[in-house]
Amino acid sequence: MRFKTALHSVSYAGVWTGQARLALPDFLRKAKSLGFDGVMLMAKRPHLSVLDHDAKSCDELRRILRDLQLKVVCLAGYNDFTLGSDRPDIPAREMQILYVRELARLAQSLDCSLIRIFTSYDDLRTPYDQQWTATVASLKECAQQAATFGVTLGVQNHHDTAVHYETMFDLLEEVAEPNCKAMFDAWAPALHGMDLEAAVLKMAPYLVHTTVADYVRRPRFRYQPPLVNYTRDVDSIRAVPMGEGFIDYHKFFKALTKIGYRGYVAYEMCSYLKGGGGEENLDRCARQFLTYMEQI
Repeated sequence: MRFKTALHSVSYAGVWTGQARLALPDFLRKAKSLGFDGVMLMAKRPHLSVLDHDAKSCDELRRILRDLQLKVVCLAGYNDFTLGSDRPDIPAREMQILYVRELARLAQSLDCSLIRIFTSYDDLRTPYDQQWTATVASLKECAQQAATFGVTLGVQNHHDTAVHYETMFDLLEEVAEPNCKAMFDAWAPALHGMDLEAAVLKMAPYLVHTTVADYVRRPRFRYQPPLVNYTRDVDSIRAVPMGEGFIDYHKFFKALTKIGYRGYVAYEMCSYLKGGGGEENLDRCARQFLTYMEQI
């Protein structure tokens, strides 16, 4: 089985130091020239911001996509449902739900049926159960808003809430909306020493999309002058070309095949990457990903 591939536009968005930045139309042409089946579009500036794209600009994007014979497989939203918990007088959650609704409107206009969203970062000032309840309620309302546009939400296991696959499963069960699914990635489970096959098998009923990147661990130390010694600090995680890191993607993709996965596999270069952020290196890594997927 051949996995369908997509390139995440964050890979050419200039969001990290030294990274090349392409305008959205140029990114679309880049993805096509590299050989990707589709694209995943970053739903914020400098790419697909809800503030900048109206019916006219979407018509132009559809024209470019049609000419390139390229499909928008997902819009990548950016949210945190515990954001602003310290200021309950500000309707931060309502603002984020409105943002997701506008993303669903954009998705519909681009013939895209899937939006990636996050859960919540841990807020130490707020009890865990309160954060959980707020996240579930927000996801439920976002899903209901998106449903009116025929759009599915894919919750990515990225933020603190429900980052473990069993907890993510519990979360989606509690949200209980037919269009609220999982965009489940291997990165977080691999970092935390989880069994990737067990994770995929558990998430199988919800899994509609995955985004991949590969990483290496680099030990860090902090010098202690009085001791003339070092204390061990948290490892840094550095992005490397696909197949050169510690994530067991062979096991991950084997598990996806086992469950009959038919969604896209998106590639992202969203943090400092070995070789730097020059366009030539980004292109090289994107091609290496495609080669890796052909070998899979």
